[in-house]
Amino acid sequence: MSYLCIVKQKIIITGGMGYIGSHTAVELIESGFAVVIIDNLSNAREEVLDGIHSITGVRPVFEKLDLVEHEKTLAVFEKHKDAIGVIHFAALKAVGESVAKPGLYFKNNILSLVHVLECMERFQIPNLIFSSSCTVYGEPDKLPVTEETPTKKANSPYGATKQIGEEVIQAELHANSQLKAISLRYFNPVGAHNSAKIGELPLGVPNNLMPYITQTALGIREELSVFGADYNTKDGTAIRDYIHVVDLAKAHVSALDRLAHDTQEKNYEIYNIGTGKGYTVLEVIHAFERATGQSIQYKMVTRRAGDVEAVYANANLANEKLAWSAQESLETMCSSAYTWEKMYRGTEKSAT
Repeated sequence: MSYLCIVKQKIIITGGMGYIGSHTAVELIESGFAVVIIDNLSNAREEVLDGIHSITGVRPVFEKLDLVEHEKTLAVFEKHKDAIGVIHFAALKAVGESVAKPGLYFKNNILSLVHVLECMERFQIPNLIFSSSCTVYGEPDKLPVTEETPTKKANSPYGATKQIGEEVIQAELHANSQLKAISLRYFNPVGAHNSAKIGELPLGVPNNLMPYITQTALGIREELSVFGADYNTKDGTAIRDYIHVVDLAKAHVSALDRLAHDTQEKNYEIYNIGTGKGYTVLEVIHAFERATGQSIQYKMVTRRAGDVEAVYANANLANEKLAWSAQESLETMCSSAYTWEKMYRGTEKSAT
């Protein structure tokens, strides 16, 4: 067991009540860290804390805060200035919504990051893990994408905020030699914790594929819309690299270990976090049906603004440098997501 696992060092997780953040909080707590969650609950529920507590036996410190609010952000970071690092998830993340509301996305996603970096410099918190995205690659010319694949003009304002976010971090590290950072460019997280006590729980109508599938399977949604049947792929639907959210959460623990032990080769590193396999939307639907025995009603509709045709990862660098690799199958991702959805809906007074 490493030194980090023995001594309870504090980690701040912004957006930690969300889907990826909550699973990462569990992995960090189980690795011996003290976790502080900052979240404005714009797309999460406070009951997530109960799930984390039930799994780990620990209830993380929770600070309800909108990171766009400068003075309040400073006050919360001062309170937790003994943290050794920040994992920055907090961001709006729906591609389609970002096309409709670009100003909202640029203000929220960029300003919150700027405020976090300012606080880290002021209170000498040295380590940052940034939640980046495969959307920074735009529509790639060659697959799979590596960390050396050129980034192109983003297909959506959401993707642009991730590109700009990486540039902001690089500029800050150039000016502030005390800060170290890792950007994790993740692909498409799906699935849920095997306890079924936390999972993907979007407020309102889901923007992501898997929760729409699970809600359709339970009759909460009448049918699933598949955006685009005319892509240049094996069945005409878009291809993505789907990764189990627990595998993704574990990558953050590996990245934090690399930062905290100062084993980086550069003060800013970038890693793809994916499986290296691309699946079409229809392949995911059929995998879900095989894994759960539930048929899914779906219809083909026109392409959605901001979507790319195909993207999947070469994750060899993360495999080598972070000693991390994705473990779970697509079928496990589907079955765990469905188990979570059923368990959650069974505890609700009404499915809305």
